[in-house]
Parts: sequence; structure tokens; C-alpha cells
Amino acid sequence: MAEKYFLQNRWKLENSELYYYGLRCGENLFKNRVKLTQKQTKIIASLPNVLSEEELSVLKKLIGQQIVTEDNLKITPKSIHEARFCKNCCANDFIIPGLEFSENGLCPMCETSEKAEELRSVVPLIEEIPHAKKSRFDCALFYTGGKDSTFLLYYLAKVKKLRVLALTWEIPFISESAKKSIENAKKHFPNVEFIIRTMSRDNLRKIYRKLYELSENTCACPSLAYVLFYPELVANNVPYFLAGNEPVQMLGLYYNHMAPEFVYSIGKNKAVSALINIGRILTLRPPLKKGQLQTLLSMRQLTKKKSTVMNLFGYYNPLVSNIVEAIHEVPEIIPPFRKAISRSSRTGNIPAFVHLDFDEICGGKYEWNKVKNILTEECGWVPPSESKKALHTSCQIEKCKDYSQFVRFYHCRSKMIPFSALEISLAGKNSLVPKEQIMYEMENFLGFSLDEIPECALMCDFLREDYD
Repeated sequence: MAEKYFLQNRWKLENSELYYYGLRCGENLFKNRVKLTQKQTKIIASLPNVLSEEELSVLKKLIGQQIVTEDNLKITPKSIHEARFCKNCCANDFIIPGLEFSENGLCPMCETSEKAEELRSVVPLIEEIPHAKKSRFDCALFYTGGKDSTFLLYYLAKVKKLRVLALTWEIPFISESAKKSIENAKKHFPNVEFIIRTMSRDNLRKIYRKLYELSENTCACPSLAYVLFYPELVANNVPYFLAGNEPVQMLGLYYNHMAPEFVYSIGKNKAVSALINIGRILTLRPPLKKGQLQTLLSMRQLTKKKSTVMNLFGYYNPLVSNIVEAIHEVPEIIPPFRKAISRSSRTGNIPAFVHLDFDEICGGKYEWNKVKNILTEECGWVPPSESKKALHTSCQIEKCKDYSQFVRFYHCRSKMIPFSALEISLAGKNSLVPKEQIMYEMENFLGFSLDEIPECALMCDFLREDYD
């Protein structure tokens, strides 16, 4: 009896190409697309099927990889207990469906670890923030009350003794521990000015409903915070602002195919900087300083519904694009934001978007257990009730975001790999958190579940609040 051929698991036929929903290894890293001819498309659309010699010839280059016999079909695990793990870290093919492994049993992140060491930040890294002469603030920080932003606030305000403007966007889902941490921070940091802003529940609900429709979650941080606070930064002539991202968050963008290698070094490219500044001088605008280009690019993309230039190169950030579409549900918040961007670009008073290397300022590695002690003793930081939790310490719906990203990717409804899956794997690879602790958190605190998690009710209750 002639053998049937199947489209390999995680490969999906989409129009005239095959797309792989997973993270590939070796030379195939990021090679998730295979363009097809009309004949190939027609044959693959008929699978599973017995193929003639002529059809096998048409699909010759795909046989054994994308097109396989039934006994070579792979299966996506249905639980973490069925998963295959990387030999070096906690990455596995349940939390990252479609994760491939090298011949040595390494995941792509461990396999490319040497290259990844060079990819430290998508915004310029700086070692020192100077005291500002034309502002009453030396820098601003988006402060959530979580562990990363609290550590950065501690370093800037207590260690470096800078004048910091701490900006907090008050969302309906902020955790109780984060609320207490913010109040305690006000007492521990007398040289810091705190600004807390919120948005009307009606407008916020409009944005959240659209975002839930697009992403199946309501997480809009930090993009909506940029829209709310950028005019404040410009008005106060703040020279630098930071977002408080730890190293694995920056690196996660690379493995999610949202940031190419050159983005991590664009700030060091003198030729690109010179070309941009020549254009600015010719149009009677001040040349850009380090980090200001990244600010303008980051802010301007939030004002436009259309795709960015990055999409032309095959890089797509659905997190940002969905949030942008949702933000435009409340169009009246865009003009003040756009006006502030235009004013800062025209005058050159652009707050530079920069990043401090958490590993370096810790004197080696940003290790969670050591940092936790500093935060509680020096900042009055209140840890979440789950004492072993190392990710997502400021928001009640972070687990919902994990869940929605995981389920959408698992069922091939989204091309975005769950961010927490990448981040926790990278944290384990870099020995930032003990492996046992990572495994415990992976199973208990993150949203890697095929069944809806109870926390999703928090989002849904808020979305329908005015309907009751």
C-alpha cells in the first residue's frame, strides 16, 4: 500500500508559502518561511495524501523536512511533563512549541550564546548619566514598583545620587505588593520626584477592549505610558529616560525575530549617525545625540497605524502594532503626544532613550536572589506573595498575558513566541536564577497552560464593568 505524506507539525500552509511556528536551530535560525510555486501549493493543500512520483519530484526539496511520512510526524507536547528540555537550560518544547534542538541537544539560545553576548540592548548602553545643567532632573524612569524598575531606581537615586523623575502609570491591575512598594519608595528616596497618572476608566476600557480583541489580553505597558508621559518629559527638559528592562528582556526581542542584529549596534554606527544628522542640519534641526534617534523612532511608531520600515525587512512586532491600533480607539490622546514629539525634534530637547547594563552595574551578573535582598533592605520593596517568583512582580495580569501569548502560539494563531518562555529560558541559561527555582516558577506562576487560567477573569471583569 502506497504511503501517505503529511505536512510536518508546526508547519502551516499560508497562501503561497509555508510558515514554521517555532524556534529553529543551527543555520535555520529565523528561516521560518518557505516560498512555494503554484504546483507545490496545490499539492501541499491536498495533504495528507498519497503522492505520485511526479508530485514527489515537485516537492523534492521539501521531502524529509516540511513534508514527511506519518512515522516521522512530530508531536507538540500537551504538558511540561511530556516536554523535551535543552541539556543546558530550562528551554523546552512545551513552553516554546516547535523548539528545535541541535545534535548535541542544545536549544537555539544555548547554541548561539556567544553571538547573543554581543546583543545587549536595542537602545544605547551608557555607563554614566551626567548631572543635567538645563533641567532639574538628571533622568526619568518608568517605575512600576516591580523588581527591575525598583532596582534601577535604587541604583540611580541611592548609588549614583541622581535627581530622578519616577513616572508611574496607574493601571487597574497593579499588584498589591507593587502598590506598597511604590509607597515605600517615596519614603526611601527623598531625592526622587514621583508622578502617578491614570486614564479615565471609559477611555481605558475602549483601548483595552480593542487590545483584547486583537491580542486576547489587555497588556499595554509600556507603550501607553509613553503616550501619557512623553509630553511631561519634554516639558521638564529631561535629558535621559530609562525603562528598567533586564538583559533577558532585551535579548528576547532578537529570538522573537522582532529586532535584527544591526538594531543592537545602530547606536555605535558613526556613518548612520552622521548621515541622519546631515539631514537634520539641512532641515534646520539640531543634530541628534546618543539615544535621541531611538527615542524619536520609538515614539513616532506609536502615532502611526501603518507598518514601520522594519516590516519591509521581515521584522514584525505584533505587541506594538496591536497596541497602536488600540490606542487609536481614543484619538484625542494622540495630538498632545504628536505635538510633544514634533516640538522635541524641532528644538533638539529630546529625552535620550538609554539603557544601563544590569549585569555591569551589579558587578557581574544580575542575580535575582542577591537583588531581592538589596530591594527589601534599601528600598522597602515588598515581594509578591509567591516568594519564589522572579518574573512579573508588579502586575496581576502578567500571567494572563503569558497565557494568551502561549495559547495563541501553541495553536498557531500568532507568530509571536511567548515572551516569558524566552525570558525564563534565557535567565536559566545565564544562571541568573537557580534552575530549580526556574522550574518551580515555570510550573506554578507563569501562564503556560492549555486551559484558561483563573486570573483571566480580572481582565474580563474590567472590560464588561460598565455593562453590568
